[in-house]
Amino acid sequence: MQKKVIASPLAPKAVGPYSQAIAAGTTLYVSGQLPIDAATGLMAEGIEAQTQRALENISAILAEAGYALSDVVKTTVLLQDIGDFAAMNGVYATYFTGALPARVCYEVARLPMGARVEIDAVAVKA
Repeated sequence: MQKKVIASPLAPKAVGPYSQAIAAGTTLYVSGQLPIDAATGLMAEGIEAQTQRALENISAILAEAGYALSDVVKTTVLLQDIGDFAAMNGVYATYFTGALPARVCYEVARLPMGARVEIDAVAVKA
């Protein structure tokens, strides 16, 4: 199986030794996305805006690889404060409908750049 690096100009560039995403066969592995606007390099304010930005970044990477949010089968959500769960979940629910992906959500001690949320995804083409 061949793997292919996926990079969207509409999502923040990888800032370390990793790729925005890797396509392997019919599966796409999207690295954790912070709520950074690729055009400005700025981070959104507040958990709702940060969740939206992280999911928009994931959407851009999916589109670059020919996938859509409906192809996502699993996500991981990292929250700086689990108290933000309900607000994050409210925004998250507007992005995923129909057959919802599996998901785990953790509170973590810190996220890069002081972000309140980071989300990764795995998508599969049938």
